Parts: sequence; C-alpha cells; structure tokens
Amino acid sequence: MANFTSSVGMEVHAELATHSKMFCRCPVAFGGEPNTRTCPVCLGLPGTLPVPNHAAIVMVLKTALALNCQIAMHSIFHRKNYFYPDIPKGYQISQYGETNPLGYNGYLDISTKDGGTKRIRIRRVHLEEDTGKLTHLPNGGSGVDYNRAGTPLMEIVTDFPPDIENPEEAKEYLTQLRQILVYLGVCDGKMEEGSLRCEPNISVRPEGSAEFGTKTELKNLNSFRSVQMGVAFEVRRQIAEIEVGGKVLQETRGWNEQKEASYLMRVKEAENDYRYFADPDLIPMKFEEAFIEELRSSLPELPTAKLARYQEALGLSAYDAGVLIAESAWSAYFEEAIALGGDPKTVCNWMAGDLAKLINDAGIDLPACKVRPAHIVDLIQLVTSGSINGKMAKQLLAESFKSGEMPGEIAKATGASQITDPGQVREIILNVLATYPDQVAKFREGNLGIKGFLVGQVMKESGGRANPGLVQQIIGVELEA
Repeated sequence: MANFTSSVGMEVHAELATHSKMFCRCPVAFGGEPNTRTCPVCLGLPGTLPVPNHAAIVMVLKTALALNCQIAMHSIFHRKNYFYPDIPKGYQISQYGETNPLGYNGYLDISTKDGGTKRIRIRRVHLEEDTGKLTHLPNGGSGVDYNRAGTPLMEIVTDFPPDIENPEEAKEYLTQLRQILVYLGVCDGKMEEGSLRCEPNISVRPEGSAEFGTKTELKNLNSFRSVQMGVAFEVRRQIAEIEVGGKVLQETRGWNEQKEASYLMRVKEAENDYRYFADPDLIPMKFEEAFIEELRSSLPELPTAKLARYQEALGLSAYDAGVLIAESAWSAYFEEAIALGGDPKTVCNWMAGDLAKLINDAGIDLPACKVRPAHIVDLIQLVTSGSINGKMAKQLLAESFKSGEMPGEIAKATGASQITDPGQVREIILNVLATYPDQVAKFREGNLGIKGFLVGQVMKESGGRANPGLVQQIIGVELEA
C-alpha cells in the first residue's frame, strides 16, 4: 500500500464589521426577519448604481498589512458571473487577478506541534460582497433571504502549492487567522453565526510525487473542529478512492456535522466559467503611500507579538500567555489590571482560574462580567496585605461577581477580614487549648500529629479569619510552654 501526502489550500471568508453593506446603506446585522434589510441596490434592480463602502476598504487594507502582504496601489472591482438564486444581480462584485486584489503575496507564521513555526504563504486578500442565504423549507421548496446579500466580505486565500499539509495545521492556521481579525476589529469572528467561514481545498498524491492530485472543496465550515475533522475525512476518502482504482473528481462538497462525513454538492466550476470582467459601474481605487503607511502605523499589537512580550517582559509561561491572548477581550482585561498595579502572574491565575469558572458557570462572556480589572487588583492587594486569606478571597470574588461591589467594600461591610493581631490570635489559641486538655497532653507526650487538629479548631473558632501563619507560630510556642 502506497503512502500519500496531503495538501490543503485554505479560503477563508470574513464578514466585515461595518455598519452598512458594501455598496448600499442597508444595515448589517445577524438574523432578523428575512428580506427586511434590502434595497434596490443590493437586490440588483435595474437602474441602480453601487457606491463602495470606505470603511470596508480600510479594513481589508489593514488585514493585508497585518498579514505581511504587498498592497495594490491601483485596484479595481470585477464582476464574477454565475446564476444562482442567492445572487440577485446574476453576478457577484469581487476582485480578480494576481496583483489586483487589495493585498497579495503575504504570509502568516503559525505554531507547530513541535514548538516551532511554519510559514503559510497567502496569495491574496480581496474584497467582495456576500451572497444571500438559501433555506430548505419543510414542504420541499427553498426560500432565499437577501438580508446578507451585499454584506462586505473579505476573502483570504493561501498560495499554491499549499504549505498546509495536515488537518492540525489547517486548524492552527484558521485559529491564528481568526485571532488577528478579531484583534484588528475587522470581524467579530463568530463562526457559529457565519461571520467567519472556511473552505479548505484538499488533495492527496503518492509520497514523492511532484504532481498534485485533484482537489475537492469543502464549503462553509464554521468551526475549528469542522475544519480539522473535514480535512481528515477528505484525506481518508480520497486515499480510499485511489486505492480501489477510482478517480478523485474536482467537486464542491458539503459537510455533515452529525455524520462527520462530506457529501457531493456539485461538480466544481472552472475559473473561466465565471467570465470575470472589470465592473463598469465602479471606478478604480488608487492609494497613496502616505495613506498606506498611516494605516500600517495604526495597527494594534498582534497576538504573536503580544505572546512574546507576555513571556519575555512579564515572565509568564507560554501556556499562561497563550490563554490570555486567545481572545482580545481577555488580553485587554489583563493589561488593564497590570496597568492598575496587579502582579502579572497573580492576575493571570485569578483570571484563568476562579474568574473563568464563575463566567463559564453563569454562561456569560467577559465584557458582561461585573468583576472588572480594578476588582481583581483590589482582591490581590487584600491578600497581599494579609487582610484576608485565600479562602476569603474566593468568597469575596464570588460576592463581587454577583453584586459588582469592590472586594474591599464587601470585606469591610461583612467583617470578612483576616485576624492579624497576635494578641487576639493568642487569646483564641489559649481558649482552644483549654477546651482540649487531653489533646494538649497527648501532643506533649510525643503525639505531634495532634497539632493539626488543634490548628483546625483554632481556625474554626476564628471563623476561618485567623492568619494561618500566625496561628502556626503562636500555637507552637504555647504547646511547648
């Protein structure tokens, strides 16, 4: 049985986070009553003219710069012609060519499982309009919703020959690409809502062969798991087809999440079937170097750079830094806490541990949480100063999570502070020792393990408020007296 090598090209579609559509003023939003966010322009009615969305163009340029692309200083829109119910005009406004898309010849370095990095070349980053959405109806017919038609859509396509060679790399590429888009603020990254969709192109060939196999395309995968599982399934399916003497066809295939299997949708079109030509209704886009450099300087710190800084400057482990940069909201929260004086490692521990658990149990996201960075810093300062112990801190955090009050205010109002006065702690200890004379006698006879019992009774007597270190110190002195 021959060994095979797999290759994966990635086409990622990201709906841009603009307020209005690409060529008209209809609002952009998820869901809603079908066909209520439409107008003559996005419905392709005769006599209408498109007007480009400036904000969408800027978002694509920023993404291209973040992905190390060359910028097309002169770029035009094309018409991609095909007839399908979700395209009301009979064509899609898109971009065509090797160096015409707003960004081209870029790359993204991804992490590999051996701890290294791998460069994934990006052929183009271009701007187009999204299609409508088809829905299969219970009676057997289909309905089309044009609310999404005309939404600004950015397509990011990897280069050929593909650099991605397995399902794990495909997933990692999509994961890191999504992080960048969310950090840039150009896409909300909500794959479950279709804001970010991935279409892998998979092929296999005998190991050592220079000729690439026929590729199949998996349409509209909307989760990291689907991408990894889908690529793995297609690799197995194609190898099995070849091994029984069959032929892999150039197809567009869907993905069934329940069955974890792909299915045939249609035989894939060739590029010349789309009859691309320059859109006569849209003037060319021309950019000045100063404008591009201004956009470049406005880019935020990207995840890879942030990951390195958290480890090198703040002393966090690779794991802790990775947890914090996974979502931009968590990273921003962490940085605000650090700016307020929080110790990086301690802040990270509270965020990744108790706070994350409270958020997950409540089914909310971080921005909706009442515990803000100032609450975490206040809590840490209470522990550091010895005002409260770790157990009290967890209780105060839970109370803050419910009410939004500062931990220090709750501690003051409820008396939930640690007893650090040596005289007060000694008084509690003496009461306990007087209550358990038999246990004290056993300790003095050599049963040293009984000390743990007596310490526990002191903590119980103090309501858990006695400073543990002070208890250990004073009880040792009293027992030896």
